[in-house]
Amino acid sequence: MAAIASQVVLHPTVSQGLKFGGTTLGRDKANHFQYFTRTPNLCSTFRSIQYFARFYAWFLLRKGDKEAAARWNALKIHLATARKLLRLGKPFEHLQAGLKAALISGPAGEQITTIGKQIAYFAYLSFDALVWVNAVKFYSFSTETSNKISKLSNRFWLAGILLSIVNGALKSVRLAKEERRSKRSKALGGEKDVSQEAEQEMRLSTTIASRDATRYQLVIDLLDLWIPATALGISSMNDGVLGIFGLITSVMAGHKQWQSVNGKK
Repeated sequence: MAAIASQVVLHPTVSQGLKFGGTTLGRDKANHFQYFTRTPNLCSTFRSIQYFARFYAWFLLRKGDKEAAARWNALKIHLATARKLLRLGKPFEHLQAGLKAALISGPAGEQITTIGKQIAYFAYLSFDALVWVNAVKFYSFSTETSNKISKLSNRFWLAGILLSIVNGALKSVRLAKEERRSKRSKALGGEKDVSQEAEQEMRLSTTIASRDATRYQLVIDLLDLWIPATALGISSMNDGVLGIFGLITSVMAGHKQWQSVNGKK
């Protein structure tokens, strides 16, 4: 059964469909705003505006401007709904990532947390899709069922972030050790030919880049953690703080995506 499920999820047709869903065509592909019109980047842009709107609505409400606050709150809600629509194919991407991680050997702790994280995100986004179905009135759940679905979505989101944090911590420790070992080997090494030195430099630079990327993601996770935690009543941060946290992580994720598309400049 597991083999059949793996073949279905990792089937080339599924992968091609997900790739097609994340690509724009025609005028969107040709114009100068190609970066922003691709689905992942559009989600990042929407998320930045959504969390700024969350912060600004809170700020206006604190000032007593209820009418303006209601406008920004409506913008926040509509952008959140739009993002749910754009993420409808994401659960399968995380399921694929989880299955691929299970097939690759690596440090046990990192592998387990990677698989767990991907499964948690798969469940989170699957329930989040049901939240969207209810929000657009395609199918109306009862209030009790809707609340349960929303709570389950946030629980899996929180679980995914926590597993990502543990994974990032384990990976950071391993990469820091590898970096020290590489630097020590470079300092104590005797005479080497040019190819060996180049290979050693490449290995060290790859380790440092991976370490920096891991730490960068850790910062994002540590800030995002409070959003589902507050939704579940575990913490009591206000919308102003959560809006700022969400805006920061959205900009950080957008910057990371920009670099992956255009390279570091």
